[in-house]
Amino acid sequence: MYQIDFEKPQRIHFIGIGGISMSGLAAILLSRDFFVSGSDWHKSGLTEQLEKEGARIFEGQAAEHITADLDAVVYTAAVHEDNPEYRRAKECGIPLVSRAQLLGQMMKNYKTAVAVAGTHGKTTTTSMLSEILLKAKMDPTISVGGILPAIGGNIRIGYSDTMVTEACEYTNSFLEFFPTVAVILNIREDHLDFFKDLSDIRRSFRKFAARTPQSGVVIIDTSIEDWEEIVEGLACRVVTVGPASASDYRAEAVAYDEEDDPSFVVATSKGEREPVSMRVPGAHNMENALAAIAAARELGVDWETIRAGLWHFEGTDRRFQKKGSFHGVTVVDDYAHHPDEIYATLTAASQMHYQKVWCLFQPHTYSRTKALFEEFAETLTLADEVVLADIYAARETDDLGVSAEKLAKRICELGTPAHYLPSFEEIERFLYKQCMHGELLITMGAGNIVNVGESLVEP
Repeated sequence: MYQIDFEKPQRIHFIGIGGISMSGLAAILLSRDFFVSGSDWHKSGLTEQLEKEGARIFEGQAAEHITADLDAVVYTAAVHEDNPEYRRAKECGIPLVSRAQLLGQMMKNYKTAVAVAGTHGKTTTTSMLSEILLKAKMDPTISVGGILPAIGGNIRIGYSDTMVTEACEYTNSFLEFFPTVAVILNIREDHLDFFKDLSDIRRSFRKFAARTPQSGVVIIDTSIEDWEEIVEGLACRVVTVGPASASDYRAEAVAYDEEDDPSFVVATSKGEREPVSMRVPGAHNMENALAAIAAARELGVDWETIRAGLWHFEGTDRRFQKKGSFHGVTVVDDYAHHPDEIYATLTAASQMHYQKVWCLFQPHTYSRTKALFEEFAETLTLADEVVLADIYAARETDDLGVSAEKLAKRICELGTPAHYLPSFEEIERFLYKQCMHGELLITMGAGNIVNVGESLVEP
């Protein structure tokens, strides 16, 4: 595999540079005086920012964007061998480096590299830890899979020896990483267009944990079924967080305010009992916070700074993000696209003081919807009423015989009113008429369903 020398600026081209992770990696290279070019199907705020920083951006992807003077071409998992730029790079003998390989190589440049993994909660936990490290003035480099207001985007270029990043399991990307602190939040069925089953996913997480050096640490949540199997026999230290009474970090004396924001006492295996209050709702965010706290303590952050960092954290873009209102209806957007995430979000919403909770859900990929069909149906019944948009296909072309209409029918069979509407325009008209003052509307999914809520919100 081609190794990039980060001390000698090179010419690097990114296929799919507008992605949340790719744009961040491109920004890091630009900060090191690399010549960066890249292409994506559409320009965006992220690509415009890269242009301001000196990158050359192409709209659309074409073979002529690949020139002989390039030192390497970086590509994402969504890029296949028939991509014209990928194909041209191969024809020209230009080294091809995956996004995960580039991020893994970058991690080697840092004495402390924190990688946050898990089926869900990665962005939130990475963001929480980032807030804490910023409060601690540790000047970290941060790569997060969402927009974090504290850093004004998805990337922060620090000049210390500390890096914090998400670690996604899809296509085994995280097996290219070199963490000194590996965080594992949860392990559930997902990305079944790539993994065979849950056992296959667990094997990958075990391999990820094993990449941690003897001098490092794995932080793992004890709510993971048979979590011991993931870390058994590792040479590094293992720190546990979560509900088990023997966990090294656990939450006690838990209380919620009227917005469902938790306050709790962190009890540690060292006998510490430290109070923490948060400004993001839900028990799931308390679990995320425990992992961030454990990582921060491993990095030597004191409790007062941890408290300040978590209190300052008010969420990331598309994570229970309030968008506004229309005739007294509160509109919130959430990225949840897995049944566990939906459960966490709707459970938190149901404990708030709204007269009714509407969930407008856009399933993400046919393979996920088919594999977890019953789980989706059951968790969506936590809303008072559900509206389904068509499945967001993303990289997939085969519908596998599954549809949003079938999911709506199943939700109705379980006793919760559910409606399927084939277009965003019809959905908007329906919700504008049906939602009433004092109710909550959550637009939910990893696709473009956020557009509906933003259209409904009054200026």
